[in-house]
Amino acid sequence: MIKMKMRPLAVDAIVIYRDRLVFIKRKNEPYKGMLALPGGFVEEGETTEQAVIREVREETGLKAEILKLVGVYSNPHRDPRGPVVSICYLLKAAGEHKASTDASEVVLLKPAEVPMLAFDHNAMISDAEKECNLNGILSEVQEHHDPQQRRPEVP
Repeated sequence: MIKMKMRPLAVDAIVIYRDRLVFIKRKNEPYKGMLALPGGFVEEGETTEQAVIREVREETGLKAEILKLVGVYSNPHRDPRGPVVSICYLLKAAGEHKASTDASEVVLLKPAEVPMLAFDHNAMISDAEKECNLNGILSEVQEHHDPQQRRPEVP
């Protein structure tokens, strides 16, 4: 019989809230005090889709809906705790944000304002910009939420 060592499975969320991206300030190590995408480990009996929605709700208080799969991140050195595989999703969210569980603060930023993030989260955002038209989705959301930015209708 082959003995297999299983790698932990996590999820990360690129969350669009109004015309901003949602980040958390990490309450715990690793990367305590740094900004990161909301996310965490998949629990037993849970799908990755259920896990990412749960993690967003637990860490930010926001109710989220998955838009797209961004990618799978499996570099064995992406997490200093060990070789964790993460599945990243693009989501949109609504509600009032409030930091909880592993987050000490919820931070809303435009893509151009994003600093160096924990783990490989900058790469995830870069992939979402290239593969998922993140900037186009943000522009549509901004037009929907900011009536002054809407283009006049042509008769």
